[in-house]
Amino acid sequence: MRRIWCGQILILVLFYPLVCQAEVLSLNWLVTEALQSNHELLAAQSRLSAYEKRIPQAGSLPDPMLSVGYQNDGSSEYTYGDSPDAKWMFEVSQTFPFAGKRGLQTEMARTDLAGRRDDYESLRRRTIRAVRETYLDLFLAYKSLDIYAGKRSLLDRLEEAALARYASGDAQQRDVVMAQTEKYMLREKEEMAGQKIQTLEGTLNLIVGREATLPLGRPADSLAASKFEGKLDALIEKAYENAAEIRAREKMVSASEIKVGLAKREFFPDVTLNAGYEQRGSDYTDMYKLSASFNLPVYFKTRQEPAVQEANDYLLEAKHDLAGTKFMIASTIRENLAAVSAADQLMVLYHEALIPKTSQDFETSLAAYGTGKSGVETVVGPLKSALDYELLYWSQFVEREKAIARIDALTGDNLDRYGPQGE
Repeated sequence: MRRIWCGQILILVLFYPLVCQAEVLSLNWLVTEALQSNHELLAAQSRLSAYEKRIPQAGSLPDPMLSVGYQNDGSSEYTYGDSPDAKWMFEVSQTFPFAGKRGLQTEMARTDLAGRRDDYESLRRRTIRAVRETYLDLFLAYKSLDIYAGKRSLLDRLEEAALARYASGDAQQRDVVMAQTEKYMLREKEEMAGQKIQTLEGTLNLIVGREATLPLGRPADSLAASKFEGKLDALIEKAYENAAEIRAREKMVSASEIKVGLAKREFFPDVTLNAGYEQRGSDYTDMYKLSASFNLPVYFKTRQEPAVQEANDYLLEAKHDLAGTKFMIASTIRENLAAVSAADQLMVLYHEALIPKTSQDFETSLAAYGTGKSGVETVVGPLKSALDYELLYWSQFVEREKAIARIDALTGDNLDRYGPQGE
């Protein structure tokens, strides 16, 4: 019994955080887990580490060459020590690239590393955005279930009124059937929402880096709307300064410029220094030698010149890519800013006008139906409208928050609210 109790206590200690978490799913917790465990981010971190190792390689000299040989006088016998032409030869050579090549190669490696860091930052922001968007979709799915549950109680009231009128002979059976049909249709929507919740939980687990079958709690019952007062020109300017995608492509332009300079350096020869020692044995004097050799870029028409043209073409491509990225980001911000503005207006319309009016119409038509002054259709219509408008209100709320998340990912705003800093 003691072992059983100890085992139960151990299980409680291990899984208590998951139990607590299952009550209210925290967005900060999800972002923190994603930044620590997302496999795509971890792979990008390893890739960054690999790029760091390229820097000392880029500036390193080529490996020296060691040559060992023997020269014999004649081919009939071993003449070492008996002939001045018989000797053992030892030679070391080292190639030195033309001045500036190693520096440019090192600078290009550093620029590539800086670009990869910007790529990593872009991936990190996209991961935060993906968690926020999926979390909001999960919130909407649970909110839909809550709305369906509330409307089901209203349909129960309608069904009771229809049964009462049918029992008294004041209504036809079709009224009861219509009320029950609406309940069955609502149940279908609940099942679809439940299925969507499972799909979204699997997606969140994938982003966070957890097993797909591990349980997640539900988000808070209500979320506060994010404060947002950004202007288009200011947001675009901030995105141009802070967007990781733009910074990465600026590094690509810099790297391409360095490659042009490096290609031009190939018109100049490298030098290889050779130092040798020849041992002749016996009383013959040993010999030393020192020489230098140069590669001759005589095929510059088919090698160096096309290489410079190729580097210039890649530089032009990088500049166009940078300009296109800026246009794309500006268009994305404009599109999402319009979505925020439209959602703000629609949410006010739904919350202050349509939802109260349709709810009031339902109560009025239900009271009239109970007294036999109207048909069941006059009750079902306002009820369905009230359900639709409430769902549309929260759909617009979610779309607004997702649009803000996409803008934040480009401008770099509000990212510190999520993850370890936002706890």
